[in-house]
This record gives sequence, C-alpha cells and structure tokens, in this order.
Amino acid sequence: MKSNISISINIFLLTSIVIGFLLFPIGVKAALVLSGVTPSVISNDQINTITISGTDLIVGAVVSLDGFGPLTTSYSTSLTLMATVPAGIPIGAYSVTVTNPDLSTTSLANALTVILDSPTATPSQTVEPPNNYERPVVVVDTYSLDQDTISPGNSFILFITLYNAGQQYATNVVATFSSGDLMPRETGGVVAVGEIAPSNHREFSQPLYLNTNVWGSVASINMVLTYTNETGTSYSETFTITLPVYQVYSAAVTATPTPTQSPTPSNKPQLVITGYTTDIAPLQPGTQFNLTIITQNMGNSTAKNVTMIVGGGSSMSGGDAGTQQPGGISGAGGEFTNFAPIGASNVQSIGDFSPGSNVTAYQPLIVNVNTTPGAYPLKISFVYIDDHNHEFVDNQVITLLVYRVPILEINFYQDVSTLYTGQPNTLPLQVVNLGRNSVVLGNMHVNGSNGQFSNNVILVGTLDPGGYFTLDATYIPDLPGSTDLIVTIDYTNDFNQAEVISETLTVEVMEQTIIEPPNNGSQNGSTNIIPQAPETFLHKVWRFILGLIGLDSGIISQSLNNNQPIETVSPEQPIIVPIQPPLKGP
Repeated sequence: MKSNISISINIFLLTSIVIGFLLFPIGVKAALVLSGVTPSVISNDQINTITISGTDLIVGAVVSLDGFGPLTTSYSTSLTLMATVPAGIPIGAYSVTVTNPDLSTTSLANALTVILDSPTATPSQTVEPPNNYERPVVVVDTYSLDQDTISPGNSFILFITLYNAGQQYATNVVATFSSGDLMPRETGGVVAVGEIAPSNHREFSQPLYLNTNVWGSVASINMVLTYTNETGTSYSETFTITLPVYQVYSAAVTATPTPTQSPTPSNKPQLVITGYTTDIAPLQPGTQFNLTIITQNMGNSTAKNVTMIVGGGSSMSGGDAGTQQPGGISGAGGEFTNFAPIGASNVQSIGDFSPGSNVTAYQPLIVNVNTTPGAYPLKISFVYIDDHNHEFVDNQVITLLVYRVPILEINFYQDVSTLYTGQPNTLPLQVVNLGRNSVVLGNMHVNGSNGQFSNNVILVGTLDPGGYFTLDATYIPDLPGSTDLIVTIDYTNDFNQAEVISETLTVEVMEQTIIEPPNNGSQNGSTNIIPQAPETFLHKVWRFILGLIGLDSGIISQSLNNNQPIETVSPEQPIIVPIQPPLKGP
C-alpha cells in the first residue's frame, strides 16, 4: 500500500516539474530575428525616424548602428521598433543591430544607407500623380502606451507615430486633443510636432489621464492634425485613438457581502490651460499685446505657490522634501525667438489653486519684427507644490497666429472741387502701399449712400513698397450736403482667408445753380421797348430827304416809359420841310 502511494507522489512531482518547464521556461532567450528597415535610405540633413521590423522584439530593446552607436528607441509592438536617427550622421551604409534586455542580439547587414540629399523617387515609378494630388498626407502609423494596461484614474503617456504618405513636406504640424474619457495633461492638449518629410515618420508623446467615471472596456480621444505644405496651403485630419481599459474590482474574501470599491483617484493637482486670448487681433510683426491665460486645476488636491513661466521653465529648488526655495525658479531658458516678454518678466506668481478653481493670468508680450506669418507654438510651464510639499512642473503649449496685414493709404490723389447734384463728377481715388513688402490686392470698389456711380470697380493686383494705383470713378449725387464715400479693397491673408480693407472719405455736395432766361419786360419803372411798326413808303421818302439836308435819317425807335405818354407820328399828315434862310456875306 505504501509503495503505491510513493509511486503516485513521484508521478505527480514529475508531472508538475514538466508542466512548470513548459509554462515557465528558465533561461531561454527569445528567438530575435530582424526582417527589414523602413525607410532604407535617409538624408543626413534632417532628423529621421526609421521602423525596424522583426520578431520577438520586447520592451526595452535598443537599436544601434554599427560604427555610430545606439539610437533613441521606442517600442511599438513585438514586431516593430521605432528609432530616431539624428541629423548630421556621416553618410554611408550601416548595419542595424537590435539588443533586447535579455542581452539577445541580432544584426541586419547594410540595412540603412545615409546620403547627403533627400532620396528621390525610384525610376520604376512610371506613373506620377497629377499635380492637384501632390500634397502632404499625414496619417497615424502606430500608437502605444508607456505601460501595459490602464485603469480609471491612471496617468500615463501615449506615444503616436505619424507618417507622411504624400509627395510634399508637411510643415507646422500641430496635434490637438479634445477632452472626454481621456484628458490631456501637461500640454494643454496641443502638441507642436514640427516638420515631416515625404515617406518619413515622426513620433511624439502626449501625457493623458483616464477619467475615474469610465467603466467600459475601451476609452477614446479625438486628435485633430493641422499642417501646411511648403506654399502655405492648410490641411486638417481627424483621428480617433481608442485604448483598452482594464477595470479593477475588489473581491470579497469571506462569505460576508461587501460593496465593490471604486478605483482610488490620483490626489495630484493637475493644472490645465482651458482658454487663452489676446487683446489685439490679428497679431503682426512688432505688435505689443497682452496674453490672457485661463487655467483650471483639474486634479483632486490644492496646487500651492503656483508660478507661471511663459516660454517654458523649471524649478531649481534644493529642498529635501521638494519645498521651493527663494530664487528657485528658472525661466531664462525658454524659447523667445518669436514672442518676448515686455514690461514685465515671463515669470509670475499666481497663488494657490483649489480643486476645480479657475485663475486668469496676464502676460505682456511683443511679436518679433523679423517673425514671418505663420502658426507658432508657445510653451508655458506651471511650477507648484501639493499639500505634502511635493514639487511638480506642468508643461503646456498654446499656438499663436501671426499675420502680415497690408499697410495701405486710400485717399484722393488731387483736391476734389465742390460736387454738384444732378451732374457727373470725377472722383480721383488712389491707393498707396506704405508697407515694406509687396502685397497682392483684389478689387478696389467705391460706393456711397446716395447717388449713382459708374466706373467704380477695378482690379489692383501686385503693389510694390511705395507703389500706387489710381481709380477715376464717376459720381452723380442726388442730394446736397456732406456725403460719405466708402472705398473697399479685397485681399487674401496669410492663412488663405478673404479679408477687406475699408476707408471712408467725406465730400461736400452743392445744389446745382439754375440760370434764368433774360427778362424782356420792365419792372419798377424800367423802359419797355415797343416793337417797330412796318415802315411805309412815305417814311422812307422822309428819311431820304433828311439825309440830303444832313439830318439823322435812321429809323426812330420808340420806347415806352411808364411815366411818359407814347407819341405816334402819322405818316399820312403833310410833311413840312423847314426852309433855311440863305447865308449872308460879311
């Protein structure tokens, strides 16, 4: 009987050992194999991200180039790794080596070639896309987490790898995350990715916080990508990132029923920028403005001694427990190429933040005069301590848009004389470019509240600095008095949006002068001319005789005076000719 029991125990132990070796192998290294590198040809004039494909790749694996050294490596899946190749690497062919944390290693000979210029398309591509499809197309290649699982109340980092599948460079790439099940941390939900060359990858990270009221199996967050091509054309893409959620429940250890415990939320303060505005819009090179920042504490504890650092900064505290010391804030190492503080430092103390409270802060800034139009990220850091004197630094990024608005003078190029109602008047209009750069203008149009306009619209086109363009419009006013003439000029701004520049000019309109016909009658005792009666034959004889003797033989005009009677001469009466006596001699 004892023999049978002993045999049964030995068989059980042997079986357990075999199963243990099968389930938990000891000292067996993964079968690490590399299959390829994408892209296999890169340029050393920029930072490049390469994808290494293989099998049995694990977290912590490091990619290195033989003859150069290890690269910054991130784990995607057990089949892919992402590595960043710095700019300026010597040209040549490199063997790619991957080393796992268990010290297993393998290499792929001459898998990566570094050249001086960007690689061109292979000659085998015989069909080229039409010009209207030549554009950058940025898509999400892969994304992963810095931990294996996430649960409600967890804080973690999301790694996203973007890929430019288009034929042009994608510039000013900005990723914007919206809050929901997952809430952005440290960046305010806006990350400036930078530039992605065609057929290249770019990886960035976004710290996230999983809301405690999420009880489903998945959580999602929306990401909007905005970017431009080399000519400034804007594009936008929207993606939904979905992550599996691992729910943690507490199980009862006795027969006594106990309620299920909720996951314990983090007690860390969390400062998030919920909005920001500028008092001057649009921003232009040389503009001084005030930046208003609205910040909310979305954590579950109070943030004390909060210091805001515009441009980015950190703490230089040396306390044992993280307590800030006088002069322990560093704000001089920020980025001030495009925006610089003016009138006040970029470091401000904004007090304490209780959970859920909002605080508004102001920062005076100036736009550098050499800044070109575009979208520029601005880093903002918050340095604070919690109730236990633990020190934290939250870094966030906002985006400010810089425009270049044309500086124009719209006026008359010569003095405008008084205008009259009911008759055509010329309006000698002129626009002058007072800026330091050439501008492209659209239609110039003049109009008013009353009257008729003609020849009042013209296309301006390109104006060089100091150049001018004239418009001679015709205006027939209806009413006298002061009249406002509205001159508008259309143009397209640096972000391809239609804009209008308007100017109001005031002119004086007079009533048209009425010219009355001459008065043939008489008023107030004036003399009226009576029309002459037809001249008879006797009148003519009488004038002939008067002319022979040296008297006036002209036609006698008869006039009518209000105070004198009208004398008439009848040609039928006998004509008496006076006889002069003969002249006597001396």
